[in-house]
Amino acid sequence: MIIKKFQGKTENDAIEAAKKELGNGVVVMNVKEVKKKGFFSFLKSKSIEVTVALEEEPDRILPVKKDVVKSLPENKTVSSEKSDQVVRISQPDESSNDNVLEKKLDSLQNLIEKQLQKDEPQKKATESNAVKKEEKDEDENSNVRFLKLLYNTMLENEIAETYANQIIDELDSVIKPNMPIDFMLSNVYQKMILKFEQPEGITPAQKGPKVVFFVGPTGVGKTTTIAKIASRYSVEQKKKVALFTMDTYRIAAAEQLRTYANILNVPFSIIYTTEEMQKEIEKYKDYDYIFMDTAGHSHHNEKQRDAMNEFIMAVDASIEKEVYLVVSATTKYKDLLSIADAYATMTQFKLIFTKLDETTCLGNLLNLKLHTGARLSYVTCGQNVPDDMEDFNPQKTVKMLLGGNRIS
Repeated sequence: MIIKKFQGKTENDAIEAAKKELGNGVVVMNVKEVKKKGFFSFLKSKSIEVTVALEEEPDRILPVKKDVVKSLPENKTVSSEKSDQVVRISQPDESSNDNVLEKKLDSLQNLIEKQLQKDEPQKKATESNAVKKEEKDEDENSNVRFLKLLYNTMLENEIAETYANQIIDELDSVIKPNMPIDFMLSNVYQKMILKFEQPEGITPAQKGPKVVFFVGPTGVGKTTTIAKIASRYSVEQKKKVALFTMDTYRIAAAEQLRTYANILNVPFSIIYTTEEMQKEIEKYKDYDYIFMDTAGHSHHNEKQRDAMNEFIMAVDASIEKEVYLVVSATTKYKDLLSIADAYATMTQFKLIFTKLDETTCLGNLLNLKLHTGARLSYVTCGQNVPDDMEDFNPQKTVKMLLGGNRIS
């Protein structure tokens, strides 16, 4: 994506200059009046400055420098090597260029516009040296204002202070006084996407079924989440799926999963012992996936944690297994850390966040990712099965964390 400023006597003149250089597909992001500086400035006419954006051509490969980073809109992937980093930009097919532009920038536009609309301090200069000093001061003040805006935006979205400070420090180490705001924003956008890493969902086993455990505290929506995932693999991908439940504490939970199994027309089993689990797994050895619901309980209950861990460890070593920690995006930050730390003593896991529709702040997604190092896989945003679930999208999430519009 190209973001650039143009000046003219009028707004139309500036826009025409932009179109002449970049083409008719430019989108106007901001318009402001620019006052002339220096001696005899009162004799000079004012000019209009417009900031425009333009989607770049698809499949273009851009080298990433330490000080300058190209803007990355949503749906672009980032890959990095230890030495020479390369940003590979691959865009989906669109029916028309207008469609692409209608979805322009989301949060990137939001932040840039906020910054550009700030009134820049104007000082009267009495000599040329003073004018140069004024311009340098304005550049530095602009950078400081941008960093403060970015920091406050992250805190408002409940990114922990530790990680917000870390991101600001990383950005502050590469910015220069004359670096454009959009370059700084693109830099932090890319850094945050890299912090999230690429999502990792459930993949098929090399041989036999993959046994997938879903663990987590009570009330986060594990059973509904399992139904959504089972529907995706059974109905959409035509895979052979079986549903097991270890939740023998709540009859309603077992019956809920049984109902989903009947709707999906897949086998269902209630598991009471590790021996029974092993027999049931053997019964479905020609299946693709076995999804295992577990009892929700307090992460402080060590006895129940140990019992659950016994089931996870009892899966034969020849059978591939994965564990997913299911947590709610509405849970308090400190509680999330306590939950994750408790389950980390048992096993490695990937993360599923539920109830994104019940909060306006998504900072905990980044907080828990950085705290645990675990990959994010899926997010859910409602009770509808299977619609209200999607693969975790780092680009969309970072845009929202940087102040973009809430995406339903």
